[in-house]
Amino acid sequence: MSLADLFEGRSQLIVYHFMLAPGWEDGCRGCSFVSDHFDGAVPHLNARDVSFTAVSCAPLAEITPFKVRMEWKFNWVSSHGTSFNRDFRVSFTPAEAAAGNADYNFGLNAIGADEMPGLSVFARGADGAVYRTYSTYSRGLDILIGAYNLLDLAPKGRDEDAEAPMKWVRHHDRYDHVAVVN
Repeated sequence: MSLADLFEGRSQLIVYHFMLAPGWEDGCRGCSFVSDHFDGAVPHLNARDVSFTAVSCAPLAEITPFKVRMEWKFNWVSSHGTSFNRDFRVSFTPAEAAAGNADYNFGLNAIGADEMPGLSVFARGADGAVYRTYSTYSRGLDILIGAYNLLDLAPKGRDEDAEAPMKWVRHHDRYDHVAVVN
C-alpha cells in the first residue's frame, strides 16, 4: 500500500505516527491516550474530504491485536520494512536515540527512545502528486487530546508532574480505579 492509497479517494490525508515498534507488547501509552480521541472524529473528517490513518513500524500482525484490545476502529497501517517512519523523523536507530541529538521536531533534540510520536498532513494536488502540508511533533500533539482540553477547564487542571507530565496516563483498559475525592 502506498501513501497515495491512504487518501481513499479524498483530497486530504492526516497521518498519526503512533509509537509501536516491532516486538513491543503494547503501543505507547501517550499515543494510546491521543488515539482514544480518533474514532469519533473520523466520520466528520471524511465528510470534509479528509481521510485519517495511524501508522506504526510494527508489522500489521502486531498492530492488529493491540487495536482490537483497545476497541479502535480507525484505519491503522504498518510501515514495517519501509523507510516511511525514518523519512518523517519518528523512528530512530538505537545509536541515534542514545546519542541525544536526533533530528526530531524540526531540530536536533534528545529523544531517549527509538520511536517518537508525530502527525503529518498531506494534500493531493490536481496533478495527482502528494504534498506534505503540515507536521507537528511532541507537545504540538496536545491539541489532539480532547480530554486535556476538558481537564484544562477543571479547577485542578491537568494536575501533572512537571518532570513527567503524562506519567499518570494508562491504556484506557488499565486504570485500576477511578479516583474519588470527598
